[in-house]
Amino acid sequence: MTLMSQKNREKMKNLHKLQLFQDQKIRSHWDEVAEKWYFSIIDIVEILTEQKDYQGARNYWKVLKHRLLKEGNETVTNCNQLKMSSADGKMRLTDVADTKDILRLIQSIPSKKAEPFKQWLAQVGKERLDEIENPELAQVRMKALYEQKGYPKDWIDKRLRGIAIRQNLTDEWQERGISEQRDYAILTAEISKATFGMTPSEYKAFKNLPVKSKANLRDNMDDLELIFTMLGERVTTEISKAEKPDTLVKNKKVAKRGGTVAGNARKDTEKELGRSVMNADNLLDLGKKLGKNSR
Repeated sequence: MTLMSQKNREKMKNLHKLQLFQDQKIRSHWDEVAEKWYFSIIDIVEILTEQKDYQGARNYWKVLKHRLLKEGNETVTNCNQLKMSSADGKMRLTDVADTKDILRLIQSIPSKKAEPFKQWLAQVGKERLDEIENPELAQVRMKALYEQKGYPKDWIDKRLRGIAIRQNLTDEWQERGISEQRDYAILTAEISKATFGMTPSEYKAFKNLPVKSKANLRDNMDDLELIFTMLGERVTTEISKAEKPDTLVKNKKVAKRGGTVAGNARKDTEKELGRSVMNADNLLDLGKKLGKNSR
């Protein structure tokens, strides 16, 4: 049975995914609103022109962009800028273009790799269309990614279920008029604090994860932490569906109530176990433990 609806599954895409072209990485971003891919122009120029380094590709693009602007080429006009992870790990603005404009750009760069690159772009689009037609393909892809990281099957099943529950919750928040990422973060913090006594940023610090890093807190949780996270979010969703809160303040109260249900269950569990459910281990530590049974 499919774990999530098509709408939910489409949101599951990693927004800073690295696509691969002949073992070379191309930074990409899926825009949920526009429903299309954006690709790093510098990465593509580097591959097509076979530059030896990033700076060489950057200089090539600078000259090409100036020439195309003089010619009135719409490709440059249509370019956007997005923050993407750079070689030093920092998020920096870089020029990006969608599939249509990337194909136009390819026409302006003499390269023996042009045709294979067109085929690669077509394959990227096909894979996404296949997942829209069959959402289970997205689930299979996610499972494969977690298996590669060394997680055991039972943990992966919980993690995927948690993704579905989370997306159901964000869909419900959208129905209630919540659309800003900042507001999502506020509501998520309410659930987390009521469930675990910590906001997500505090929880990341507890697990020795850099608060401003891209490290996913839930990928660093063990089974019980995932279960109580799911419980808090699922109860919040059910309360919201029943009461239909129509302001951020009302949604915060619902989020706190949903998290409190999970928090009370966590405290009861801790009494029975004689230990805290919150685990200070991060992914590196969990990998040593979970990986024992992952192969």
